[in-house]
Parts: sequence; C-alpha cells; structure tokens
Amino acid sequence: MKLAQIIILLGGICMFNVGCTKKSETNITYPQVEKQNVIDTYFGVEVADPYRWLEDDTTQAVANWVAAENEITQNYLGKIQFRDKLKQRLTDIVNYEKIGTPFKKHGKYYFFKNDGLQNQSVLYVKETIDGEASVLLDPNTLSEDGTVALSGISFSNSGKYLAYIISRSGSDWNEIYVIDLSTRQHTADHIKWAKFTGASWLGDGFYYSAYDAPEKGKEYSSVNEHNKIYYHKIGDDQSKDKLAYQNLEYPKRFYRASVDDDEKVLFITESGAGLGNRLFMQVLNKVGAPIIEIASDYEYEYVPVEVIDNTIYFYTNYNAPKYKLAKADINAPEIETWKDVVAESENVLTDVNFIAGQMILIYDKDASEHAYVYSTDGQLQNEIKLPTLGSVGFSGDKDDKEIFYSFSSFTFPSTIYKYDIDNNVSELYIAPKVKFNSSDFITEQVFYESKDGTKIPMFLTYKKGLKLDGANPVYLYGYGGFNASLNPGFSTMRIPFLENGGIYAQANLRGGGEYGEAWHIAGTKMQKQNVFDDFIAAAEYLVAKKYTNSSKIAIAGGSNGGLLVGACVNQRPELFRVALPMVGVMDMLRYHKFTIGWNWASDYGTSEDSREMFEYLYAYSPLHNIKNDGTAYPAILVTTADHDDRVVPAHSFKYAAALQAANTGNAPKLIRIETKAGHGAGKPISKTIQEYTDLYSFVMYNLDMKPAF
Repeated sequence: MKLAQIIILLGGICMFNVGCTKKSETNITYPQVEKQNVIDTYFGVEVADPYRWLEDDTTQAVANWVAAENEITQNYLGKIQFRDKLKQRLTDIVNYEKIGTPFKKHGKYYFFKNDGLQNQSVLYVKETIDGEASVLLDPNTLSEDGTVALSGISFSNSGKYLAYIISRSGSDWNEIYVIDLSTRQHTADHIKWAKFTGASWLGDGFYYSAYDAPEKGKEYSSVNEHNKIYYHKIGDDQSKDKLAYQNLEYPKRFYRASVDDDEKVLFITESGAGLGNRLFMQVLNKVGAPIIEIASDYEYEYVPVEVIDNTIYFYTNYNAPKYKLAKADINAPEIETWKDVVAESENVLTDVNFIAGQMILIYDKDASEHAYVYSTDGQLQNEIKLPTLGSVGFSGDKDDKEIFYSFSSFTFPSTIYKYDIDNNVSELYIAPKVKFNSSDFITEQVFYESKDGTKIPMFLTYKKGLKLDGANPVYLYGYGGFNASLNPGFSTMRIPFLENGGIYAQANLRGGGEYGEAWHIAGTKMQKQNVFDDFIAAAEYLVAKKYTNSSKIAIAGGSNGGLLVGACVNQRPELFRVALPMVGVMDMLRYHKFTIGWNWASDYGTSEDSREMFEYLYAYSPLHNIKNDGTAYPAILVTTADHDDRVVPAHSFKYAAALQAANTGNAPKLIRIETKAGHGAGKPISKTIQEYTDLYSFVMYNLDMKPAF
C-alpha cells in the first residue's frame, strides 16, 4: 500500500463512506466505519468479523479510512503543548557520534558509524586499527528519505567481494548487491525477492534464500510459500541462478544455507514447523557428496557455529533446555555421535564466539549477560569482568588475537572495549558522548510473584532520590514470547521520560528465553495466559511497593508485545492509564493467514488446530475481547506502518476500528499509521524521532506529567 501518496487526498475527517460520531469528553470525532456481515465458523462457533474489509489495504476505502485516522491522531497530538520541545530534546540527545564494534576481514578493519542524525549508519574501512578511515558503503545515498536500510553484509572468503543486503521502506523483502572491493565499484549483480536471508559465499558466488515474485498489489500481505535456496555466481543474471535446495512437500517452511569460512561444509536449516529446526549438511571437498540430514527433531535448535579441521561445533538445546555446545566429526556428523564440549549449566548459554584460538561464551543470568573464556576443548579459563548488569557482543577472528566488544545497559550507552585475552584485561576503546548525565540515574533489579507464584525479574531505571510515594509515572515494557530475552540496553528515546521523573520498567516475562526453553514453553499456546498474568503482576507490584499507582502507569510492547498490551488492557483496563500496542498481533484467529504468520504457530497454536485451541485463542484475542459495556479503558495509541509485512497492518486497523466503535469510556483511542516504514528494522532516524515524539507526548500528556523542556 502506497499510503505516502494517498494520505493527503482527504482534506476532512468525514468523507466518502465514513460517517461521524462524537465522543463527548475527549472532543474527538472518530470515523463511523462500515460494518459488514462477515461471519466465520470455528468448530460450530460463529465469529463475526465486521471489519474484514480493512484487511485489503489496496482499496480506496481503506486508504480513505487511513487518511482520516491519521488526521485525527495528528490533530490530537498537535494540541499537546510540549510536543515540539520534546522533539527538540530527543533530537539533541540522538545527535551524537555512534560507532559500532570494529571487525577485521582479510587484513582490513571495518566499522559502522553514524555522525549523529544520519538516517542510516555508514560502513567505513581502514588499513590499520589506528589509521584513516574511508567510506565503503553509505546507505544514505540509496534513498533521499533514508528509507532504504542495510539489512546485512557478507564478505567473500577470498576477500574479493562484499555482498550487501537492503530492505526498502522497512519491508522484510530484501535485495542483494555486490561491491568489488579492489575497485569499490558495484558489479552488475542484483538479487530480488529474497527474504530472511544472508549471502553465504562459496568461491565467487553465494547462496541466498528467496521466494517467487509475489502477485502485484499483494507484495506485503499475501502468504509467503515455497522458500528456496539459490546459488548465484558473480556476473550472472539472477535468472541463471542455480536452484540449490527446495522441499515441495513443505511450502510453509524456511530454508537457509551457510558455508563455513574455510568452505568445507554447506549447512542447510529447515525451520517454521516447530520450536527448532532440521539440519542438513554436505561436505564440499568430496565430489558427489550427498546432502544428508543430521538432526531431524523440530522441537530443538541445532546451529553449526564453527568448523575447525575435521570438527564441527554445534550450539543446541537438544537434551539441554538451557543450551550447550557440542561437537562431531565432519565424517560422522549425525546427532547420535555428538559429544558435549561445554555441557548445560544453571544459566542459559546464548552465544558462542571462536576468537584467538579460544572460545568466548555468553550466558544469561537473571536476564543480564555474562562473558567467559573457554579453551576449545571446553575448559573454563576465566570470566570477563563487565562494567555492570547489561548486554555484550564480541567481534574477532578465530585465528586473530585482536578482540573488541561492545557493552551497554539502561544508563550505559553502547561503549567499545579492546580485550586482551591472554591477560584478561579490558581497555576502553571508544566511549560515546551522549548529552545526558548517566550518574543521575540508577537501575535496580527486583523479583516479584506472578499469579501462580512464579518469580519474575524486572529492571527499574529512574532518577536517584526517587520517592516511593505512589505517584511516579511508569513506562512498563514487555514482550514475553518466541524465546526472545529482554536484556538491559540503552535507548536515547527514554531519556526525556526519565529526566522528568519517570520510571522505565522492563519485565522479563515467561515466553521469553531468559531462563531457557522451559521458561519459553511456559508462555506458549495454552499457557499464554501466564505471560499476561506476569505483566499484570508487574504493574500490581509497582503499585503495592508504592513506586506508582494505576493512574500513572503506561504499558507498551511491540509485535508479540503489542498482543500482550492489547490482551492485558482487555483483562485489566482499570490497572493502566495509557497503553501503546505497537505493530501488534491483534487478531489471533486469522494471524496465520498473512505473509509469514504461519511461522508463529509454534508459540500460539492456530484457530484451526482444535476446538480447544480455538477457544483458548478466542478467549484472549485482543480484537475479539474488547469490552462494550461502558468499562473505562486507558488512553490507547495503536501504531502500525504501511510496509509492515511481518505483522500486517490489518491487525491494528481492525483493532482500532473496533476500539473506537465500542463503549469503553472517554479516553482517546487513536491509531498512528506510518508511511514508508515496516515492522521497525531499518527505520531512519528522522522517522524514529518523530514516532517517539508522538508516543512519549501521548504518554506524558495522558499521565498528567508536566515536563520541563
């Protein structure tokens, strides 16, 4: 949908087939949206879907509704007096030099840098670590408005080429281009309709994953099927690319290829049918070697992380819910032969790096990351001391002793250190200069009980000297799904809220990966209510401990977290004052019918699985459980984007329309629909600043905050 072209077509709010109705105290006029007689039957139960027509975002009727809704929202936000000053403060804070962790390839050093307000970070190269840097690739030159973003890069093992992957307007669709590193000129190579892919090199070519070109007009909504792996040779047109792997038996699965740096083994993963993946491999230096399956149980993850001589190392949760590192011989790689290198421990193994002839393993301990050095035979050498509770990421080559890592936390901007592995010493390499005083703030970790007595960790960040008087504004964030962990991290966007007395709370709910696969499973399918209970209990804890009260709590979450917010608002509307369901999965009965939604069935189940599963989903689906009896709901600002082909805008469209039509009190129920943007990745700085200006303006205004800007 090209909303950027149609949003300006409507000059008024009530036009075309849209009538008007007035909400008295808010003084907001919402579109009275047409309700159609659409009914689906699930196991004998009839379910109305009156806003089904909003799923077709290519029609003029939907375009009219979108334009009207955006106008209403911008009119509301435009009346918030401090909005412009908040935007200026956010702009000032964001405007600092941001440098990524250096990494070495073929004797040269590379890093990403953003001068401050550049929409996209730029890739630089230099001959020596202290030498002069020059631009290798500037994504800002690929579009005038910064909406073309870099999704990934991959250097050929020969050092001759760099493949880079882009997305346009935030879509999951990718294109791949190639740069000749000797001339820094683009080759003629151009790959289209790739998705969820890397570029894994073998000789002068690479493997990538793609779909057939979608039907015109349905690029961002139709179901993605028949994912395939191709091999592209440099200089060839894409039409000549060799089909390397497909499985016609399973159209709704993902396939991805990877080749080790020494080009000994081709690995193929198949995912999308369970919690994990199948794993195949082919020995490349044996003529005619077949592709063999080495792990087949979809309930576990099998990730090859390194090949050294004839040994393959695997990261897996097979018989290890908190993950372990295993190995096998290249000539007998089947899972039955795997041997533990580093066995499962009490904490969750989240990453493995082969650097300087040793291994650096990262573990999650109570949702904070810790790093340790191991020998390649699995012997612990030492722990790497990190500045505080936070998140860490390493760069380095398995045969090179130069090691860098970045570290960040809630009040600790991403800072780069150089690490001496022989002496276990970290040296500050680059520290950013952010325009705020981090020493004015503090982070604490608390543990609270959920409804069933389970202990849940939560991070709280706020100004030092906070009074526990029950009157502090809170921004409570959660996710709780897909084995994803919420570790401490820095965001400039939170700073004005914190500076003005707000508390940022981040709850580590079940469904995530903070405590391993059991923690994840406890928040899936017919245990999904645990996630909502955990989030509700977080708010109740903050009230009970007098951090805040229910009139001062804003809740927020994106994607699966948008589902979380929508469900919790329906279940406990009186507990929150503001809600931000962002790019959320709001229709739990039909989510699997769009793009790659089918892939989420391992966490959610689907309405087609069984009557029991249907009834469970129907009972919490945000769209289907909005109260209509006068129960007062919080102020709600729904957000989505026109190119979101991960969680299609239809979810938010139908949810917002249903909210506005229901009798849920007088607080505003608005939707903000971004143009030329997607699910969130790659969004230019200019759009990010404006989005968070709107979000925090809405939050702070409806929490009755009086910010000093």
